[in-house]
Amino acid sequence: MTVSRETLLESYFKENQSKIDRYAEILATWGIERGLIGPKEGDRIWDRHIANCIPFSTLSPQAASVADIGSGAGLPGIVLALARPDLAISLIEPLQRRVDFLNEVISELDLPVSVIRGKSESIKKSFDIVTARAVAPLPKLLDISWHLIKAKGALLALKGENAQVEIEATPPKKHSVTTLHIIELPEFELSRVIEVRKTA
Repeated sequence: MTVSRETLLESYFKENQSKIDRYAEILATWGIERGLIGPKEGDRIWDRHIANCIPFSTLSPQAASVADIGSGAGLPGIVLALARPDLAISLIEPLQRRVDFLNEVISELDLPVSVIRGKSESIKKSFDIVTARAVAPLPKLLDISWHLIKAKGALLALKGENAQVEIEATPPKKHSVTTLHIIELPEFELSRVIEVRKTA
């Protein structure tokens, strides 16, 4: 299913429509030139990359602090910043060339988003929400992100059709509750987000 750019703009980006448009252009140009987006992905920026990040915006509580780990080209972190200006977003990325790209995008779009260079396991801050898209299987994801999540906070991980299998293969963390969200938004492909919430 193809998601129309118009649907996305009107439904999710309201006052930031011109900025998400510009971000899509950046992904299709700088992103491909620098190897952050695959060379054949230029025509699929809206449905494969931007639409794919929208479910995070529907699951994040108001005014939450959010860390996007392994942010890469800024997915989902920059999309989330544009869809949900109430969120305080930090992008965590270990590779310098990607950090440089993220800082250029933030400057170009004039976004109040911070970039932290480093592996998530070495970061000493904590956040209400940690997001991850195409970073690692769930057991490893929990190992590298659990210390970043505040009490009562949660990991939100976008997963594919094997999401339930990943949950079943993951030893539960102490004081945690795992939920699989099946999200069906109008005109969108079905999305699966695993939420692992700290209960204490």
